[in-house]
Amino acid sequence: MSEHLGGAVIPTGFDVPVEPLRRAAHYTGEPGCIAEARGFASQFLQQLRTEWCAVADGRADGELLLMVSELVTNADQHSNGPYILELEGTAAAVVVSVYDSSTALPRRFPKDPERVGRHGLEIVHALASEVTVERVPVGKRVRAVFALNQSPNR
Repeated sequence: MSEHLGGAVIPTGFDVPVEPLRRAAHYTGEPGCIAEARGFASQFLQQLRTEWCAVADGRADGELLLMVSELVTNADQHSNGPYILELEGTAAAVVVSVYDSSTALPRRFPKDPERVGRHGLEIVHALASEVTVERVPVGKRVRAVFALNQSPNR
């Protein structure tokens, strides 16, 4: 809620969301799923800007979609079934979680500019402030935290 006093809008604190924005989508692995996941993430970021008044710096749109693309591509290529993309966001960050049916944990390979492929987790680690991988009852979950505004120390 907001109060209007002499034409000025004064926030009362009741109009601030108290829960993170959460959305999830299920993908079968059929052609086009990775593009759909990127579209889902783009809509989520726009909704976060609208509902949370989140301010994301200029790199956020492209880098968040790249992170989602890498995580979903990994699930698509290495699992034997459907996968779930879960997004949770606040004004400061978006947490991207991908669940798939494979229990094999992804490996992060050493940097090698001559290697073709297998750079996905390396890219995710470069973009995320935190990355965790864990086995869950359905397979595994890869979780990456993406800051909407890059600190000067990153």
